[in-house]
Amino acid sequence: MLEGTVTSNRPALRTDLVLLFVLALLRLVLHILLNTQYGFHRDELQVLDDAQHLDWGFVPYPPLTPFLGWVELHLFGTSLTGFRFFAALAQCAAMVFAGLIAREVGGRRFAVLLAAVATATMPFSLVMSSMLMYSSLDLLWWVAIAYFTLRLINSGNPRWWLAIGLVFGLGLMTRYKIAICAAGLFVGVVATYLRRQLLTPWPWLGAVIALLMFAPNLLWQVQHDFIYLDFVKHIHERDIRWHRTDGFWVQQLYANTGPLLLPLWCAGLLFLTFAQAMRPYRVLAWIYVIALTLFAVSGGRGYYIAPAYPMLLAAGAVAFQEWLDRQRAAPARMLHGGAWVVLALAGVSSAVVALPLGPVNSPMWRVARKVHDNFAEQIGWPELAQRVADIYHSLPENERGRTAILTNNYGEAGALNLYGPALGLPPVISRTNTYWYRGYGDPPPAVIIELGNDADDEKGSAAQCTSFGRFSNSLGVQNEESASGYEIFVCRDIPPKWQEIWGGKPRYG
Repeated sequence: MLEGTVTSNRPALRTDLVLLFVLALLRLVLHILLNTQYGFHRDELQVLDDAQHLDWGFVPYPPLTPFLGWVELHLFGTSLTGFRFFAALAQCAAMVFAGLIAREVGGRRFAVLLAAVATATMPFSLVMSSMLMYSSLDLLWWVAIAYFTLRLINSGNPRWWLAIGLVFGLGLMTRYKIAICAAGLFVGVVATYLRRQLLTPWPWLGAVIALLMFAPNLLWQVQHDFIYLDFVKHIHERDIRWHRTDGFWVQQLYANTGPLLLPLWCAGLLFLTFAQAMRPYRVLAWIYVIALTLFAVSGGRGYYIAPAYPMLLAAGAVAFQEWLDRQRAAPARMLHGGAWVVLALAGVSSAVVALPLGPVNSPMWRVARKVHDNFAEQIGWPELAQRVADIYHSLPENERGRTAILTNNYGEAGALNLYGPALGLPPVISRTNTYWYRGYGDPPPAVIIELGNDADDEKGSAAQCTSFGRFSNSLGVQNEESASGYEIFVCRDIPPKWQEIWGGKPRYG
């Protein structure tokens, strides 16, 4: 067995598991009840549309998230709650793994539950419970990798590398940034006693499993000239231009776990790094430090590192438990109670900004709107589809059969493909992301209804375009569609050069 192995005589494992599953189930029920609010987020609309065109890859992401969307569509239809079910389930599972991480590093029931509840209050986790997008499963994969690594250490059974490889394979098929976690784990293995494992076949078998799972998407990227590299370069340059990467370090203090949990995860990081009892588990500190450094050096956004925090919260819960053990009985009981009060405050403050609690324009909506735009980007899509349908049906009958809808962002494309058929709209064409590969039809359209451009954009059009005005939703919510100056245009006399119009690669968004 490896140094630092924890014996298997920990008390009440079954009770701990029951409590963790009950907490996770309660949280899942909460999300099921709340996730009916508002509408589909523009990112969800892209996933939903890609789910109806399954492939081994897509421009912005690997195929697992659209596949889950396909499963949910077949199970639940276009129900908001159903479409978001796997996203909510993933966050609840991550909460259970966080509690088990605390147990693996020596925590008793107090630390186990503290770790699970602390993870559940993370704003990032709460937001990702309410939308199905490629970020929604991130936290689960990172926490599962941390837990399986601890099981490897504590059991001395090298077959846990196979489980680690399996999760990395799922991660690679979800979001390529899991490679940052792999880099952190590799450095942690080399820097700790786990490096002895590299002389056995098991880590390499785990890597083979991950690569075999990833192979279909890798082949898709080869066949599409590694289009994701162009995509991510464009998105990164945009984020820098829009100052989305500013304040990376400061955001670690408040954005990912919330400010009230800052002492807990900082204690966890120090505990893992310096406590002699944590020496066998120091690999977790390496994962965090390497990932944090790589994201910072590459100019990543502050939330990219969020999936690494549950393991620090779990270690912090164990550190807090051990500190309480050294206190006298009466103060210790007060501090126990104080910890739950702080967690309750953290949960309430995170829920107000991260969960869809109130109706549009309610006080809770306005508080959340000041922090992020996720809820605002869920408003107005059915109205947009109806507006386009009104314009389409106002066209002369001899034109409608030769008309297509051209959108300049994926939210518009996904919304019109979702709501358009019931309104009698033709299929959408778009040059954005994976839509570009689906083409413009044969024969090309003679008339287009174009969305996602303003008047200045349309000045350079070779067609004759007439504006039908801007779109605004009935609730007065300012979002990309209503506040960007976009107008809806009908364009005729399109020159016969669609291949040139379409271009040689997608637009990215």
